[in-house]
Amino acid sequence: MIKKIPVLLGVVTLALLPVCSPVQAQATTEALDAFWAEVSRTVGEGDFEGYAATYHEDAVLVNLASGTSYPIADALAGWKSGFDDTKAGRMKASVTFRFTQRLHDETTAHDTGIFEYTATPAGGEPTVYRVHFEALLVYRDGWKMVMEYQKEQASVAEWEAIEQ
Repeated sequence: MIKKIPVLLGVVTLALLPVCSPVQAQATTEALDAFWAEVSRTVGEGDFEGYAATYHEDAVLVNLASGTSYPIADALAGWKSGFDDTKAGRMKASVTFRFTQRLHDETTAHDTGIFEYTATPAGGEPTVYRVHFEALLVYRDGWKMVMEYQKEQASVAEWEAIEQ
């Protein structure tokens, strides 16, 4: 009988978890898709303020390549010149996302996948970065990213293997 208690507690716990209806889940997925489309738009237009607004004020960037984590405000300060160059036409930039796992309820989300960022200086050749990433988001008057985890670089084959 004692061995059955953990299993029984697990079943009871699962039964008590909130469950999104299929309609709610679809609406949340569509809202998250709109969030990622906004991130893409802001990068492509060089809209720094719009891009910064996609992050929660306490967001953290975790960067495996540098082996560190730091406040998103520090990362944004480093990225601002690229946004300025894009807005001024000195560079073209774009970012596209493909997802391998999306877990969410109505107020929290964890998206995993690969992003492809392309930067092309005026008159120059494009540089393409494909990076495995995870993003943790919360809904606070709209979706806000609280953690961006940039993991290892992704290959073209890995990128192409993900269904759009």
